[in-house]
Amino acid sequence: MRNYTTQMDAARHGIITPEMKAVAAKEYRTEEEIRALVAGGQVAICANKLHTCIDPNGVGSMLRTKINVNLGVSRDCKDYDIEMEKVMAAVNMGAEAIMDLSSHGNTQPFRRKLTAECPAMIGTVPVYDSVIHYQRDLATLTAKDFIDVVRLHAEDGVDFVTLHCGITRKTIEQIKKHKRKMNIVSRGGSLVFAWMCMTGEENPFYEYYDEILDICREYDVTISLGDACRPGCLADGSDVCQIEELVRLGELTKRAWARDVQVMVEGPGHMPMDQIEANMKMQQTICMGAPFYVLGPIVTDIAPGYDHITSAIGGAIAAASGAAFLCYVTPAEHLALPNVEDVKQGIIASKIAAHAADIAKQIPHARDIDDRMGDARRRLDWEEQWACALDPETAKRIRDERKPEHEDTCSMCGKFCAVRSMNKALNHEMVDIL
Repeated sequence: MRNYTTQMDAARHGIITPEMKAVAAKEYRTEEEIRALVAGGQVAICANKLHTCIDPNGVGSMLRTKINVNLGVSRDCKDYDIEMEKVMAAVNMGAEAIMDLSSHGNTQPFRRKLTAECPAMIGTVPVYDSVIHYQRDLATLTAKDFIDVVRLHAEDGVDFVTLHCGITRKTIEQIKKHKRKMNIVSRGGSLVFAWMCMTGEENPFYEYYDEILDICREYDVTISLGDACRPGCLADGSDVCQIEELVRLGELTKRAWARDVQVMVEGPGHMPMDQIEANMKMQQTICMGAPFYVLGPIVTDIAPGYDHITSAIGGAIAAASGAAFLCYVTPAEHLALPNVEDVKQGIIASKIAAHAADIAKQIPHARDIDDRMGDARRRLDWEEQWACALDPETAKRIRDERKPEHEDTCSMCGKFCAVRSMNKALNHEMVDIL
């Protein structure tokens, strides 16, 4: 029987939970180190007490960089079976979190299926679901309607919820005054903005934040403070709207921690490479080291169809500079709902970025697998190379499709292979080329 309300509450009372023990083992940290980081808010263990099949993970800049995968049905793509196939593929490929962004139909059965069967952290954006749940136009919804959907998602076992609490009626004037090139590109942020414009009311997620904290404390749901004003193009990077919202998110982080509610802070989307490190450091200062969750950042605006690559470039820089959590981006970003192959490409790109950053940050044992790969390549041990590969199926397929004449080479170099030549030379063997 739990004698604490949240992971943060337990940590602050000196209790090491089963989830903290699991995270410590994965991260090569002591249980006391993890407990202290959770107590201080620098690590979040997103684990709703009703999500009993979860395989716990910690999110924090000093831990392995985690990957989130966005999925869900839309009006144009309604097949929940396909979405579940994507979920299981994502989990099998090492994604630590799944965000259900469904925006069509009865979303609750799929959400409950996720929390009943999926071991990854499950996240949602309740504002999306509000219109769908009530089947009413946005302007007719009340503040209570929005808050009730937050509770519904908590009751369904969701581990973290993205809430756009940081924009207020003041933001309306800022957006009008500062003339951003892309305005607001956050889907949830745009809905909250539109609701405020149509009703004349204050942002309900800001105005009734204390009630939301009560819900999150009851179910141990982590709040992911959404960045409604994240830049949607390079021109809007690090502008007034983005930075002022971040300051407000810092204030909301303090209020959540005062109630033992865990927090992650969401960060920029599109941003020039030279601004990324400064943004990570700014967030760490303003939000007191709360885990930073970034989408990308996407470092150029001109690569539709390849935004998994532009995102991986920015993600590697961001994670090496302090981001804790990368939201994957697929080749379909800006174009369409991703299919299974898009999901795979997005995950691989994000995991490369995360792993490269972990090596740069000298996360314990992060480079071990790379050193194993180096040894396997020196020995021309192909089976060991597959065992070390991030995506062994693709690596094996490429080699099999382009078979070399000699098994101790590849079709790129043949007998000119530097590794083969060096091995033979050092073993005092004849280096035969012709």
